[in-house]
Amino acid sequence: MNNFKQFKKMFAAQLKLTLREKQAWFWGIFFPVILMVVFMVIFTGDSDDEFNSEVAIVNEQPNPTSEMVLNQIHQLSVLDVKSDEPVSREQAEEWVKEKEVDAAIILPESQEATSITLIVNKENEQGVTAQALSGILDKFIQQANLFAAGATPTYDMKFETVTSGNTELSYTDFLLTGMIALAIAQGGMFGMIDLVEMRRKGLIKRLRMTPANMEIFGLSDMSMRLLFSIVQIILLSVIGVFIFGANLYINFLSLIVVFLIGALAFNALGYFFSSFSKTTEAYMGMANIVNFLMMFLSGVFFPIETMPTWLQPLSNILPLTHFADVLRESMAYQTSIFTGTLWLGIGTLVLWGVVAFSIGSLLYKRKSIVATR
Repeated sequence: MNNFKQFKKMFAAQLKLTLREKQAWFWGIFFPVILMVVFMVIFTGDSDDEFNSEVAIVNEQPNPTSEMVLNQIHQLSVLDVKSDEPVSREQAEEWVKEKEVDAAIILPESQEATSITLIVNKENEQGVTAQALSGILDKFIQQANLFAAGATPTYDMKFETVTSGNTELSYTDFLLTGMIALAIAQGGMFGMIDLVEMRRKGLIKRLRMTPANMEIFGLSDMSMRLLFSIVQIILLSVIGVFIFGANLYINFLSLIVVFLIGALAFNALGYFFSSFSKTTEAYMGMANIVNFLMMFLSGVFFPIETMPTWLQPLSNILPLTHFADVLRESMAYQTSIFTGTLWLGIGTLVLWGVVAFSIGSLLYKRKSIVATR
């Protein structure tokens, strides 16, 4: 019972310290929320809708060929023709320069002409819209060539997708689960800053001289951080689901195991950072560098498969990569706890946590031995 009373008092003290720590609030709550909202507003506004683009049509010398092409373009639902009628080339180029339209299409100037010109803004030449328009126009020309040659197309392509979840994973779902993983990781890596301050001020040494049980002190600190992470999951999930329309299909047993292992692993990383940091500035500098690298290399915002091939092996080593993967499996795909791929990711997190905690403990013990000499 005495141990339980110590736990309650230490837990309450740790909670008060955390609530007073502005950096913990920022990195643990506000930063993940702000980051997720920014990315969702930028990348998910029309991401699930059909592609649509506005173009200008130039048909300065109408002829049977240009009229046929114009009629076909009007039948393409993905293209909206500005002003509904052809305009001069000068006007079309001005609209493209001012980005009032995505592109201008110059129709053949005579019945014998064989070229259709696509004009895009130089700044957007490599953009998704310009590439999509080029592909659409290229396919259109291929079909026109077959029609002109009197050939009948033999083959066509059918596009299908499969997923291990109940529905296809949209970018909103992908980003939400990635941001939850990032928030929990940041909570662990940045959350041990109080240990640096306590050691610098000699508070840990004083605690060891009191009847306080240091194991219970560590347990209360860990319990408080797990509670903080639960708040992060709930808050980000509510924002993602009710504001941005994300879909979650949760296997709660898998989520509990993944959450506990992931939170403990990143707390161990924070513990490791604190073991050799003499000041809070040094600790925050190290944590920020690691956090920045993992934020953009761990598949939080974009799939790892879209990264350069030479960079992917590095991404596959980072703990946040595996944490984001297994968290998506448990929150978006309802993956069972008995699935082998899930345990592969969990095993990697356990390895990271054990190694980080072991090295951190060794460094703390060495410093304690030096301090007593």
